[in-house]
Amino acid sequence: MTDQAIAAPADTPTQQAGATAGQIAVLAALASVGTLATNILLPSLPQMAATLQVTTPAVTASITIFLVVFALGQLVVGPISDRYGRRLPVLAGFAVFIAGSVWCGLATDLPALLVGRAIQAAGACATSVLSRAIARDMFSGAALARVLTIVMIAQAAAPGFSPLLGGGLDHVFGWRSEFVFVGIFALVSAIAFAVVLGETHHATRIPLNPIAIGTTYGKLSTNRHFLIPAVTVSLIMGGLFSLFSAAPRVLIEGYGFTPIALGLFFAGTVMVVFGSGMLAARLAPRVGLERAIRYGLLIAFVGGVALLAAAVLHANVATFIAATCIFLLGMGVVNPLGTAQTLSPFGTHAGAASALLGFWQMTGAAIGVFLVATIVPDALLALGIVLTGGCLLAVLLYAMRAPVPAP
Repeated sequence: MTDQAIAAPADTPTQQAGATAGQIAVLAALASVGTLATNILLPSLPQMAATLQVTTPAVTASITIFLVVFALGQLVVGPISDRYGRRLPVLAGFAVFIAGSVWCGLATDLPALLVGRAIQAAGACATSVLSRAIARDMFSGAALARVLTIVMIAQAAAPGFSPLLGGGLDHVFGWRSEFVFVGIFALVSAIAFAVVLGETHHATRIPLNPIAIGTTYGKLSTNRHFLIPAVTVSLIMGGLFSLFSAAPRVLIEGYGFTPIALGLFFAGTVMVVFGSGMLAARLAPRVGLERAIRYGLLIAFVGGVALLAAAVLHANVATFIAATCIFLLGMGVVNPLGTAQTLSPFGTHAGAASALLGFWQMTGAAIGVFLVATIVPDALLALGIVLTGGCLLAVLLYAMRAPVPAP
């Protein structure tokens, strides 16, 4: 399978018209299930630890195991969807996720909670990875970029608003109500998916052969048209998760924020991501997809340098927030446009391509979170180093990209 074969432009999507509000809403729900289920728990970790009679650091393993299973599961779900279509894996994923949510809500000790979180992640990975593949089935070019922009805004909004939501649910009903909420959210999303979208994969079905799957992943990983934008997006996503993981330490321990103020900060980041997503949707048709991504990378790099400078100069909280907004502005441009550019040439292999992209994004997130927690004790300095280094690598890597040949 050559680069030209795997990136064949003949893999045309089934629909080229503009997306409806219902289609976008369903795709956004699919994409946000995983991040909603992760961040909604953050305010409740101390209460969960007390109930389960473990330490708070121990109960954070529920976040780690979710991310690990979420990343690995995508590598399996993508090829299955290329063979059997999108509808069955998505509905099965929702069913598994709901079962995991029930399990978590009934857990009476930490091992049971971890099992439930693993089940949740196994279901959520299907909905997340296939939201991108379904978008690729239905759209291409500028239409795909616009749809993915809105979907990625929703995916970024989930970790922004969910801590506030989780804190409210915990305060009124207790932490177990958070699992009830995400379970109901998944059930409603599954019904909406079945009604609004259903099956979208009408291209040639790829046989479910482990050797062929491994070969496909290998070919994708060595195809410049996939590799460079995929790794670029993964580096930027690693920076985003690093920011989310370091922000509580920076703002609460460093600047004296209360948990409520921290929740408001996370909610405010959604507004920045929303604005940058709208900018991406307008910028790409005017200057071209590739140039718009380069602009976004440079903006994100400036934000990383500003955060590093804020740490070195011991700047005030306003400087930290301003630098964070600059990074988020760039990230909000790169993420949807880079995702669209990564998946566009791979219609027949959209499931596998989306799975591999999702795996790398979660791997980048895990590496970023690990680095920001370990390289230096100062959380803000660590964040500045990670963001500056990651964004610089992304800028340099993307500069190596050759344009995709015209069909």
